[in-house]
Amino acid sequence: MNNKKIIGWLAFFGVAVTLAWLPQLFSDQDDSSDAVGSVALTSGKARSGATPTASEGAKVVAIKDLAPAGDLFSSRSWKPAVKLATVTETPIVQAPVVQAPTAPPLPFQFVGRLSDQRDLQVFLQSGEKIYVVRKGDVIDDNWRIVGISDKELNLVYLPMHLSQTLSVGSAP
Repeated sequence: MNNKKIIGWLAFFGVAVTLAWLPQLFSDQDDSSDAVGSVALTSGKARSGATPTASEGAKVVAIKDLAPAGDLFSSRSWKPAVKLATVTETPIVQAPVVQAPTAPPLPFQFVGRLSDQRDLQVFLQSGEKIYVVRKGDVIDDNWRIVGISDKELNLVYLPMHLSQTLSVGSAP
């Protein structure tokens, strides 16, 4: 039994070495030329329709590989390749914009005025309420009347101490 195993292994390795060596034997002959195939050229004495044989003195000419190398459909141009510019961006860090506090819009509309020799009174409307105000009055704990002239009424928004003006007509 032991001899059968040894003979089997020797046969296996023999076939493997033969198969590995066989392609190199044939490739050494093809490396001498860049031929893909060969064409036999014969003299004019050959019969028409008959294939020439080596005994008839045929000349064997190698055919070179004419297949183009690379991509067949690549774009080609005589112009030099365009070099693209590189852009480097530096991020600009902007500080958040802090808006100055503003007073709310005036809730009053000018209705009219009444002037005596001592005092000037102005009638203001806010929604359905009508206020009669003089210089120094405070409306709803939010607005103080600072000054009254012929053209405008100056108010101060008390929570933020911001002043605003309201047009009260033109000078006569």
